[in-house]
Amino acid sequence: MATSASLRLYTADTPNGQKISIALEELGLDYEQTDLDLGKGDQKQPDFVKLNPNGKIPVLVDTAQGRTLFESAVILTYLAEQQGQLGGEQGVDKLLIQQWLSFQIASIGPMLGQLWWFRHGTDVKNAQALERYTRESLRLYGVVEGELSKRPFIAGDRYTIADIALFTWLRTYEELGLDIGAFPAVKAWLGQLEQRPAVRQGLKKSRANA
Repeated sequence: MATSASLRLYTADTPNGQKISIALEELGLDYEQTDLDLGKGDQKQPDFVKLNPNGKIPVLVDTAQGRTLFESAVILTYLAEQQGQLGGEQGVDKLLIQQWLSFQIASIGPMLGQLWWFRHGTDVKNAQALERYTRESLRLYGVVEGELSKRPFIAGDRYTIADIALFTWLRTYEELGLDIGAFPAVKAWLGQLEQRPAVRQGLKKSRANA
């Protein structure tokens, strides 16, 4: 099992970075955090690219196990299984959890990320792109709504890394200019997770040097 003092997180205040901060806080692990300034290109510097050749955060280094991991879903899975919590327990349907992690990576992240870019990241206004990514983002909120209307958490009756992964992206709806009034189950779930002390602390840690 990973010892808490062995963990170093390289991160930034983005949904993908926030996931790992929240998971570490939920698991009660001690860790050292290195904050990268993405605007200055810290993630493309040679020392960081040695950790992640793709030049993106987050990265988790576990010196006790001799592991350096990138890609947020892999890091979340590693932490959960090492600690036997948040969906890493024996007897949990891990494929169901991985299914929703993959859904976040393949669908939620790319669509909401593109919407953010066309709304905030470029000076070139593209009404067609905004309409497309708004429509697709709302469709994805609807997928999550359908599941959360049937059960308290995305992968069943317990809070897992799949909830953490979806939470940090879906909570950005106001910044993205999305009206989620049609998704009461999603809104209630977001509110529930926002009240968790570890979630608050994880977001605070992410914002510390933003």
